[in-house]
Amino acid sequence: MSEAPVIARFALAWQGTTRSAAETRALGARLAAVARPGDRIGLIGDLGAGKTEFARGFARGLGVRAVVSSPSFTLMQEYTGRLPLFHIDVYRLAGSEDALAGGLLDERQDEGVSLIEWADRLDGPLAVLDATVRIDAASDEARRIHVEAPDASGSRFVEAARDNGVLPGEGPEA
Repeated sequence: MSEAPVIARFALAWQGTTRSAAETRALGARLAAVARPGDRIGLIGDLGAGKTEFARGFARGLGVRAVVSSPSFTLMQEYTGRLPLFHIDVYRLAGSEDALAGGLLDERQDEGVSLIEWADRLDGPLAVLDATVRIDAASDEARRIHVEAPDASGSRFVEAARDNGVLPGEGPEA
């Protein structure tokens, strides 16, 4: 049996390693460059994995000048940039019903980009994302990052990660 062309096999997933918080932020900025209104990006990883560092870089990539902090206790932070950024943390919520009841997800986000930390806690229609960024600690500073898109519309995030020059020697996942 012949193998599919590499582009077809890897078009929707990429994995690499950042070696510092600065490189994690740089990757976030790279993905922000291809963001469009209405995008929903899930950030998944353990406590302290680097989700907020990634969000800081993403915000910088959108031109946000404000200090970006974890929305763990406020649940959502809104920032002004090239596109509005909605940085949401659903860690403390039981699931999608709590997110809707709390007003965390609404039509305003159609005009901007939503970064949703702990997105794996959502279900049903709220779990539909344009891309997912999974972050795992590889050491005190290094992070293994996996970017995936469920379909071609989110593949621009995978391609942006692939083109990121701060991740030498890394590439698509088989």
